[in-house]
Amino acid sequence: MRKLDISLIGVPVDLGQSRRGVDMGPSAIRYAGAVERLQALGHDVTDQGNISVSPVHDLTRNEDGLKNLSEVTAATEELAAKVSEIVKNNKFPLVLGGDHSIAIGTLAGLAEHYKNLGIIWYDAHADMNTSDTSPSGNIHGMPLAVSMGLGHEQLVNVHSDGAKINPENVVIIGARSVDPGERQLIQEKGVKVFTMHEIDRYGMSAVIQQTLEYFASREVDGVHLSLDLDGLDPLYTPGVGTPVPGGITYRESHLAMELLEDANVITSAEFVEVNPVLDEYNKTADVAVGLMGSLFGEKLL
Repeated sequence: MRKLDISLIGVPVDLGQSRRGVDMGPSAIRYAGAVERLQALGHDVTDQGNISVSPVHDLTRNEDGLKNLSEVTAATEELAAKVSEIVKNNKFPLVLGGDHSIAIGTLAGLAEHYKNLGIIWYDAHADMNTSDTSPSGNIHGMPLAVSMGLGHEQLVNVHSDGAKINPENVVIIGARSVDPGERQLIQEKGVKVFTMHEIDRYGMSAVIQQTLEYFASREVDGVHLSLDLDGLDPLYTPGVGTPVPGGITYRESHLAMELLEDANVITSAEFVEVNPVLDEYNKTADVAVGLMGSLFGEKLL
């Protein structure tokens, strides 16, 4: 098992969607013992605290219908700078959300250091909407599209101008709620997707193996894991804002994390969409921390 120098940073953002409370996600994950769990595995962990996020008391929309655009932009700009600094100092960035809009900042910061980054998007949703296709105006449904250079220029140009990732380096795992506009973009951009159909038919082990082989063929220079807790079935993670039934099981998710750790490929990670207001006795945060344990080398024997 690798012994890593991990820098943990919380991003208390609940502005990329309409259900308040996910800004408390980083605190819930810390309360569930994230730092202690990783330290017990022998990793050096530095908790850098939370980035500052401007409070928003009333929902705002811009002329394109995007919610809280300026506040999300500011938060992701700060996060991008923090992530870039962590990588520059040869540490492992571990980001705690917050809603999934924060991935705009994470990927922008990573893009400064990786020229051919692979991305595992572990999520019930594709998050590839733009202001033209989004039925809601929620920016947490846009981070992959934004990172590909599609969408509002203010978001696309966070930290640096233009696209941050290659769409063909993205693998979505667990998709089961995809909007029509996203479906079209997936096909146009060549994004690789393992829906629940593939997971059910072939098993998680085969899905991860195919993902690793795909990244090897693409000769990626790093792999970022962006894990939305709604990727799991809400039976296991009730504390998420956009639950979708029929998701990945608890055990399948641990297997996925264990296989990724065995492959020694993950160079950064984020865990997002834990909402304590919607949760049951911090159950979702506990699952997040358990998955971190498996990703960072925890074994039964």
